[in-house]
Amino acid sequence: MANPESITQSLAQTPLYQIGVELKARFTSFGGWEMPVQYSGITQEHQAVRNTAGMFDISHMGKFTLQGKNLISQLEALVPSDLSRLQPGQAQYTVLLNSQAGIIDDIIIYYQGKENTDTQKVVIIVNAATTEKDKTWLLQHLDPDTVDFQDLSGDKILIAVQGPKATSHLQSFVSADLTPIKAFGHLETTIFGKPAFLARTGYTGEDGFEVMVDPEVGIELWQRLYDAGVIPCGLGCRDTLRLEAAMALYSQDIDDTTTPLEAGLGWLVHLDTKGDFIGREILAQQKADGVHRKLVGLQTQGRNIARHGYPVLSSGNVVGEVTSGTLSPTLGYPIALAYVPSHLATVKQQVEVEIRGKAYPAVVVKRPFYRSKNRVTN
Repeated sequence: MANPESITQSLAQTPLYQIGVELKARFTSFGGWEMPVQYSGITQEHQAVRNTAGMFDISHMGKFTLQGKNLISQLEALVPSDLSRLQPGQAQYTVLLNSQAGIIDDIIIYYQGKENTDTQKVVIIVNAATTEKDKTWLLQHLDPDTVDFQDLSGDKILIAVQGPKATSHLQSFVSADLTPIKAFGHLETTIFGKPAFLARTGYTGEDGFEVMVDPEVGIELWQRLYDAGVIPCGLGCRDTLRLEAAMALYSQDIDDTTTPLEAGLGWLVHLDTKGDFIGREILAQQKADGVHRKLVGLQTQGRNIARHGYPVLSSGNVVGEVTSGTLSPTLGYPIALAYVPSHLATVKQQVEVEIRGKAYPAVVVKRPFYRSKNRVTN
């Protein structure tokens, strides 16, 4: 058996790791990083984000900056979404696709505009576990003679401040007015007089910002927010929050064997308004013929929680599999995401989930399970 100390030493740590230790956070391995799973407790942290404000260390995520000629048109060939519509200060949540339209990763592309007449700039944020895979894929498909690619993943802190009071807490430390920024809007400004990139994005279903800064600025910002009463939050409540909002988790709900049409991400596929891209032919065929399976929301009864990997049953037969599941802290009942055959994917459809060898009733419900009244719109 491997030495636990050697396992810990092999995991990367963010610049905020020591603060987590001081706050007595519980840590876990995630995507090659040692990350806080909880500080004060998952339910308490979850409710803080839903009702006031919480903050997450998400510095483990991949952070790329790209600059070059015809950059947007080059990126267009790698994603199913129409990026040509983006104006400076806008962003697009989308997916990188392989030749079979499987999802390499789900990413956000932040368009910063033109440096001059034909040189465009973007920031791309990717998942921690897929950072190297995404970097390799992008470098393989972008023109190295015209695109300057910088990997800032190890150089910057990324903090998500989320919740109905997140913006007011953050505004105290930011030079620019955050009020006019719409959902998926972003800007370059300063915090404590130092450069900062802020985006009105998140993974919780609540309003809030994600802040990218140099480590020393991020450490001071975390401490100042903590002193102001913002609750430190770990990956545990990040998972319950995103699941209530029915946001996909890469490697569980989506991966390189699932297409965006199967995963309920058809709104990212703009076949009618853009040209060729990797995976287009597969998606066009699926759009015409329909998909064989779909990702759906499930609700179970009592405290019978459908966990990742549990079989979904119909008429006693295994027909699908749960990808994510939890007892919703906000709603008070178990919720889950699962792939089922398309003919079973309609709302109110009755199925069963096998939990510890016994079948329990479940029903297909609308997604998201929870929709915040506090979120701003585009």
